[in-house]
Amino acid sequence: MQLTFLGTACMMPTKDRNHTAVLLEFNQDGLLFDCGEGTQRQLRMAGIRPTRITKLLISHWHGDHILGLPGLLQTLGASDYQETFKIFGPEGSKRFYKNMTEWFFFDRNINVEVHEVKTGTFFETEKYMLEALPLDHGIPTIGFRFIEKDRKRIKVDYVKKLGIPDGPLLGKLQSGKSITWKGKKVLPSDATYDVKGKVISYITDTGYCKNCIELAKDADVLISEGTFGKEHQEKADAYGHLSVEDAAKIANQAGAKKLILTHFSQRYKDTTKLAEDAKTLFPNTTLAHDLMKVRV
Repeated sequence: MQLTFLGTACMMPTKDRNHTAVLLEFNQDGLLFDCGEGTQRQLRMAGIRPTRITKLLISHWHGDHILGLPGLLQTLGASDYQETFKIFGPEGSKRFYKNMTEWFFFDRNINVEVHEVKTGTFFETEKYMLEALPLDHGIPTIGFRFIEKDRKRIKVDYVKKLGIPDGPLLGKLQSGKSITWKGKKVLPSDATYDVKGKVISYITDTGYCKNCIELAKDADVLISEGTFGKEHQEKADAYGHLSVEDAAKIANQAGAKKLILTHFSQRYKDTTKLAEDAKTLFPNTTLAHDLMKVRV
């Protein structure tokens, strides 16, 4: 599982920071959180094929979070993209998407599904699930929670002692099924151990609210905006954004393990003070930069 921070600026990009986008690569899925202007170029810079993306999770329809979408769709069309491109966003997403497709001429269309998300679990596979909750930004806005399901790992020494070879039998044990080997029943409880799945939370463009804490609860990684420093707390409150201090408080209250801050105002040429302010309250804080990759 890997995170790539393709853009870490807020409304105005800078020479060092592109508009917001974060890619989560998990097995065969590429989940893109928001798609700011220039995202597909950032993918190239990161050495990631645009066709790696299978789903787009839109927090809200402000331009700095979605203006990279038309170009991305054109690139996917020109790349013979065979998947169904799934878009998940807040209330109004179907209307906004329809309007967007009428602004441009798409000569190589791909299959696109647009789903409007309100609250709770909205997508699930055998290996993970996605949840959403509404946030506080003045327009329909949602935060996301990626939950990897618990999985079983083989006790290597145990199966080697029994002489069970690699292959389908071990696969059955990992799926929770008993097997018979050399006339002896082997239980998954004896041959495997449980590995708890990882949780990644994504919160951006919101005022401080209860749902921020719910989304971030026990997260292995909390990705949160840190648009303002604590000296500009009044601006954060007025514009429906989080300060780095707000984000650190959320991480603490939610019991998150790691906080990664992003979505910085262009006013901060040097983010050293932002890091100091956040780490005072939550030591395990990292400030994201464009093209930063994080193994989870």
